[in-house]
Amino acid sequence: MREGAGEHGAGLTSLRRFTWWTVPGTTVCLLVLFFGEWLLDPEVPVRIRVPVAVALVADAVASAVLLGGRLALPTATDAAPPVRPPRAWTAVSVAATIVLAVLPLARRDYELWAVAPAVTVAIWAAHLGPRRRRTLTVGAVVLALLPGAAVSLAAEDGELAHAALFPAGLVAFTVWMVLGPLWAWNIAGRLDRARRLEAESAVKDERLRFAADLHDIQGHHLQVIALKSELAARLVERDPARAAAEMREVRQLAADALRDTRAVVRGYRRTTLDDEIANAGKVLAAAGIDARTALEPASLPAGLTDTGRHLLGLVMREATTNVLRHSRAGYAEVDCRVVDGRARLRMTNDGADGHPVGTDGTGLTTLDERLRAAGGELTWHREGGRFEVTACLPLVPGRAGGGPPAPDSHDRTKGAAR
Repeated sequence: MREGAGEHGAGLTSLRRFTWWTVPGTTVCLLVLFFGEWLLDPEVPVRIRVPVAVALVADAVASAVLLGGRLALPTATDAAPPVRPPRAWTAVSVAATIVLAVLPLARRDYELWAVAPAVTVAIWAAHLGPRRRRTLTVGAVVLALLPGAAVSLAAEDGELAHAALFPAGLVAFTVWMVLGPLWAWNIAGRLDRARRLEAESAVKDERLRFAADLHDIQGHHLQVIALKSELAARLVERDPARAAAEMREVRQLAADALRDTRAVVRGYRRTTLDDEIANAGKVLAAAGIDARTALEPASLPAGLTDTGRHLLGLVMREATTNVLRHSRAGYAEVDCRVVDGRARLRMTNDGADGHPVGTDGTGLTTLDERLRAAGGELTWHREGGRFEVTACLPLVPGRAGGGPPAPDSHDRTKGAAR
């Protein structure tokens, strides 16, 4: 009865103890109480009491061992019991059951003879799947009608109904008494396993969230650092002062990247749409890209939750990083407005020819999953040299603000991820 370490804190320690005393303990007590009085009866010959006493001890020990083994694994299912009963103890139980059934039945004790067989049937049923268990139980109940009835008819004692029905009812009751607590034990085990799986899933989800945030933040910083470092290398001979200025910005970007990484680890970093749009304009301009923005600041912030601004900020950052990394754009446009009760962020650039179709789409794909989980969507579309990323999120009812909705363009279909 040693509990595994995993049972502590889940309430299974007390349940295991309760189930053990309920099932094996009650079964042993049932055998001892029924046969104890019979063994003390002076009218029972000693030559019968001795083998019955030996068989009683053997059957009680075997029953406790077999039922205790059935409780070995708390996560077992009804369809797949945890262990098969040991053959040696099964043989002991069967031999003792035969002795405890035949000798009382020979003395026409129509109640006592069925106790040991009923316990044995219950133990076997506990080690079977649902279908075989039902078959065994029904078969045992039907067969229990016959021995007592046959002896009563042969003796002509007028107790045919009692001799036939009591053993059958005892078998059904004993099986129910044993299997009920075992069923509750299996349910508790499966619930505990589900709790563990839920905890593991939560850990995995948090790891994925952390990886996505780290990718969104560090990927952007590193791309800008690489861009400015390359620019400084080209300017170092022609314009040392500007090259030094670019390197000072690189140092500041590296410091920002370190600060944001620490914030991600602490869980405090939140990307915001306003900051990312402003930052995108500066970064694209530094890369020589003509960046233009068309915004509705009066209505959009009022209708977006903090989570919505964070998600759209991540989309803005990813789209900007992709323009720097994968395109040769000379022009980029950012459009953010309310369309039909939804916040729509759209970024377009004219440098799609510089990046092969279908390459490196994990960033946008991951963001699409996150936006869909929040009730929005993310689409991207390539047409000739033009690449467009569009993100939509629903606004909080009653907070969308004024302003007529802007006409939306034709539906976009997902093309190659960038």
